[in-house]
Amino acid sequence: MIATDLLPVVQTDRCCASSVTPALNEASSVELAARLKALADPTRLRLLSIIASHENAEACVCDLTEPVGLSQPTVSHHLKLLVDAGFLIREKRGVWAYYALTSDALDDTTASLRAALARP
Repeated sequence: MIATDLLPVVQTDRCCASSVTPALNEASSVELAARLKALADPTRLRLLSIIASHENAEACVCDLTEPVGLSQPTVSHHLKLLVDAGFLIREKRGVWAYYALTSDALDDTTASLRAALARP
């Protein structure tokens, strides 16, 4: 028996719909991933929180080792990653390094992520 009630085959030139908004380019995705990777660590999140809670949102590295229970070199490594990602600035005062939150770094990262995942 031959089926006569089959739906017709529709031919199209494309298999998928085109993009409505531009996708994140490679350079932007690498930059955003680096910033998100810097945040994706519990110790670094705690360090940001501790610094934010200090007066003027800045703290000496000597004030950051005890709260996170890590050695000064390990804390300095985490702080360097946060500086490199743009979340902190470092200022040398005598023998100590002071770290302060950069203005709008978290807002900029959030905005970049929202823009990258925006739906019309």
